[in-house]
Amino acid sequence: MLIPHSSQPSPVKGEGELQPLEMPTTPLSLLNRVFGYPSFRGRQEDIIRHVMGGGSCLVLMPTGGGKSLCFQIPAMLRPGLGLVISPLIALMQDQVDALVQNGVAAAFYNSTLDGGQKNEIRRQAQQGKLDLLYVAPETLNSPGFRDFIEDLPLSLIAVDEAHCVSQWGHDFRPEYLQIAHLREHFSSAPLVALTATADPQTQKEIRDRLGLAQDPVFSSSFDRSNIRYQITVKDAGREQLLDFIRTHHPGQAGIVYVLSRTNTEETAAWLSQKGVPALPYHAGLDANLRRKHQARFLREEGLVMVATIAFGMGIDKPNVRFVAHLGIPKSVESYYQETGRAGRDGEPASAWMAYSLDDVVKLRRMIQGGEGEEAYKRLGGQKLNAMLGLCETVNCRRKSLLSYFGEDHPGNCGGCDNCLQPPKTWDATVAAQKALSCVYRTGQRFGAGHVIDVLMGKETEKGTQNGHDKLSLFGVGKELEKRQWDSVFRQLVGADYVEVDLEGYGTFKLNPKSWSVLKEGQKVWLREDPPLRKIEKGARKSKSTPRPLVVLEGQESTLFEALRSLRAKLAQEQNLPAYVVFHDSALREMVSRRPTTLKEFAQIPGVGETKLKRYGTAFLEVLRKA
Repeated sequence: MLIPHSSQPSPVKGEGELQPLEMPTTPLSLLNRVFGYPSFRGRQEDIIRHVMGGGSCLVLMPTGGGKSLCFQIPAMLRPGLGLVISPLIALMQDQVDALVQNGVAAAFYNSTLDGGQKNEIRRQAQQGKLDLLYVAPETLNSPGFRDFIEDLPLSLIAVDEAHCVSQWGHDFRPEYLQIAHLREHFSSAPLVALTATADPQTQKEIRDRLGLAQDPVFSSSFDRSNIRYQITVKDAGREQLLDFIRTHHPGQAGIVYVLSRTNTEETAAWLSQKGVPALPYHAGLDANLRRKHQARFLREEGLVMVATIAFGMGIDKPNVRFVAHLGIPKSVESYYQETGRAGRDGEPASAWMAYSLDDVVKLRRMIQGGEGEEAYKRLGGQKLNAMLGLCETVNCRRKSLLSYFGEDHPGNCGGCDNCLQPPKTWDATVAAQKALSCVYRTGQRFGAGHVIDVLMGKETEKGTQNGHDKLSLFGVGKELEKRQWDSVFRQLVGADYVEVDLEGYGTFKLNPKSWSVLKEGQKVWLREDPPLRKIEKGARKSKSTPRPLVVLEGQESTLFEALRSLRAKLAQEQNLPAYVVFHDSALREMVSRRPTTLKEFAQIPGVGETKLKRYGTAFLEVLRKA
């Protein structure tokens, strides 16, 4: 018997009052009876059959695409223990909880456990009572773990978030390099590497480092068609964010990414003052407070988490309705993975960003000032340029995003701001020539602020001291407003027509492309930034409003809320996130189908045999009263 669930974190979760399931013998029957789904999606079945036959592989599948089943089902059907290497300790308990709710014998083994708990896990694993064991990469070489695991038969080794093994990836974890040594010892166990974010270069390194060069790659489309992408220029960042939340996602759960720890706490406090319940999360917070905030976000409805990139990998909360960025991410991979945390349930969701030239300069300075070889820094700069290119493009953002990962898309997706409200472009050749000439005439020693002052003929102490008010270029750019000149310089940097000197104070330097504009008449076309929109509570929704969730009204709405209340009560009793009991989509199906018997209730997607036994009667009672 497995250790029963309690209100305290427990490394092994068991059924307690329920008898263990007699496991089905085929992947499809297991999917039906244990997980409650009628059929596989995409390439899931192909991957599972390959692994069932002892084959290793790399799996590329978008967030929310069902990667976990690709190793969970083979681990349950093949003899031995399935070892899952997952990067975040904080999320292992929720992942294990979700499995146990479906009657799966699962556990986690990491540094949060005491000696007695670890001994119990080892005992149950040695007795063959576990199907899946989740470990952090840091655990692989911890005292005692290697001796313990080497004596066990493994059904497979699953490497989740496999991009962490690549030094070129956006979340490189040195501890992941230990996996290759582990595989050498368990050469007969198939290895399944899984990730949602890997460009071709990262894919190659994953395969090389994990010994998968000769094994197949199962790739699904990276397209998340339910996500609407919107990228805008930052004018008043927090006010723009608040306007976005109030207009499109009031009362809904979301994640806001910012670039600094201080900004995390200040933005969370500011949103809370404005009536949007928000919590901060960053690596500098006390560990207990981080765990508390993460637990609240996973378990409560309608909370917004304001975070640095320290938060989010592996987040399983399915009803995150938006991911917002107050600042540009460092790479397209980071952007794709972070935005992929929205709408895991397949319902409509938003990815919104506000960015500025200052954000780009700060990130470039961080890249150049960080540790690592010059080749790594150079690649980091290239990745940031690609991200800036996605921001500045006038074409379909979905097409540009998928192209980065080597996937074709016809464009005109109808689900990004550029497709819904196509941006205008203008011939900015003369403006670019003025801007670059001013950079040159002021000695290539100043950033955008001072150069724009000179172009607009603004008299300043700095300009007078340097004699820039006497230049022939002084005031030559009065035909454009400061905001327009900001846009010109931002786009010139993005298109590499001018460089930013990161060793100084973000000063501009000319390069060969600059001279092609100045001397050779190279044409420069730029996008026209939209005019500032008045930000006010209850602003009218624009044409780019995302497709809304199916709205339930009247009795249907009342019944849905009654089911949510029951779910919340059952989850709270077990110290679980509500979505681990049932997803919102399952509750909507209950409202739609109105099952009256356990047999009918079992037909709801997501209702396996264990959940049917545990919750069927209670939910049918609520449905009956309705």
